Amino acid sequence: MQSPDGWLATPLGCYLLECEYRYFDETVADLFGYNALQLGLPEHDFLRASRIPFKCHVAPSGPAGLHARFRDLPIASNSVDLLVLPHVLEFSVNPHQILREVQRVLMPEGHAVIACFNPWSLWGVRRLFNFTPEAYPWDARFINLPRLKDWLALLELEISAGKMGCYAPPFAQDKWLKRFGFMESAGDRWWPIAGGVYFLHVIKRVRGMRLIMPKWREEAARRPALSVVPKTQDNDWPAAAREPGNTRIVTR
Repeated sequence: MQSPDGWLATPLGCYLLECEYRYFDETVADLFGYNALQLGLPEHDFLRASRIPFKCHVAPSGPAGLHARFRDLPIASNSVDLLVLPHVLEFSVNPHQILREVQRVLMPEGHAVIACFNPWSLWGVRRLFNFTPEAYPWDARFINLPRLKDWLALLELEISAGKMGCYAPPFAQDKWLKRFGFMESAGDRWWPIAGGVYFLHVIKRVRGMRLIMPKWREEAARRPALSVVPKTQDNDWPAAAREPGNTRIVTR
């Protein structure tokens, strides 16, 4: 059985890492906050370009800052600004539960960056011919992109951006990978859904409640009004005003 770290040191693993480092570096560099977590592959730092002050690697074992199971993270809800998941979902028996945990621990408007192997690619075809049951990464259960999009939509994790990568066939020898290097630059144009790996940048959306407040207005000051007052006997009034039928106008 070959370990993930051992396979990533092979020519094909280095080819994959180069592609993934490029995408993760470009994506996390412009995301800000206070807390960032990486789930899985603690030997490789996919948060190296992040400017978030607190960064921690989480894994069941190995050189991780926190040892924990991904399906039950010992992290407070709504406390993480950024999560990166490099090939975590394919190696889990319950990937949907991991996504629930991602949704739970993320802050509102928090970000998650996911990397998964694409079954509809030459890498997926290579997996079909895997005759070694525990050979990494071909023993993983590759997840269809439409299915993952459905899971994210149910959890209100909105897809902000995405990309395919690793278009070259999964050759084990470095010379063959270099010969087919032209497929990497042409892949986005000619076969955009056939990359060996796909990336998704998602944002946790929380439906807000908008309070409609009444428009409190100060009662307008009462304007002076004119009123008619019946004539009273007053010798001080002019003679014209004392004639029958006359009234006087006063201001209240």
